[in-house]
Amino acid sequence: MPKRALEHIRRMRGGAQAHLLRCQDGAYYVTKFQNNPQHLRILANEMLCGLLAQALGLPVARPEVVKVEAQLIDGTPELRIHKAGKWEKCLPGFQFGSRFPGSPAKTTVYDLLPDERLSEVENLAEFAGMLLFDQWTCNTNGRQVIFVAAPPPRRGYRALMIDQGFCLNAGEWNFPDSPLRGIYYRHRVYAGVRGWDRLEPWLSRLEAFSPAVLDEAAASVPPEWYNADTEAMSRLLEQLDRRRKRIRELISAAKNSHREPFPNWR
Repeated sequence: MPKRALEHIRRMRGGAQAHLLRCQDGAYYVTKFQNNPQHLRILANEMLCGLLAQALGLPVARPEVVKVEAQLIDGTPELRIHKAGKWEKCLPGFQFGSRFPGSPAKTTVYDLLPDERLSEVENLAEFAGMLLFDQWTCNTNGRQVIFVAAPPPRRGYRALMIDQGFCLNAGEWNFPDSPLRGIYYRHRVYAGVRGWDRLEPWLSRLEAFSPAVLDEAAASVPPEWYNADTEAMSRLLEQLDRRRKRIRELISAAKNSHREPFPNWR
């Protein structure tokens, strides 16, 4: 069920010009609008790939449909998008929301951590699973992540993978493969990957994926986010299903690339 937006909190950084909104359920959502300057399909990618990553057990921000009414937009001058040198109102209707991990006033979130703090990230091993996912879905952007600090008196951080908009090659919905797709630029997060066993359980889960999982995720994407082009969506799902069988080939290409993301793989 869509989450109804009640209040604008702030504009977010990034090419999609998202906004942080408080919704009726009391949670906060980083919200991308249909008329964002990147592409309409960015919203479909976020929902589809967010749900698929969840099905694999990966730590992605929870994807939701956010309903933003015209009354809120008209009463909030900040709800604007800058495109082609001009400002325009954000469109009302169903938008994509990525759930913020807690209250913005109480939750400490970092875009980066110093290398010496990476050892304090409790789920560092899941970066390897996310690289597998990004290779499968052909994420043409670098892997985006935030680090959520544990509430006091606890110490440490948890990595949360965000921004699946450029999976599926953004608005193109094709797969121009490259061994460097989706690699997090700090290879230290992959130091624990010494062989195929360190890609488990995500590798086995992906290879065993049922097409029904793909269909169920696609059914949660509002049709207006891809112009109700059901043929294009069907083709996309078929390609994703076929690519599951190539995932070891794709990971091997990344492993053997000049970037050498897995320095300890023997």
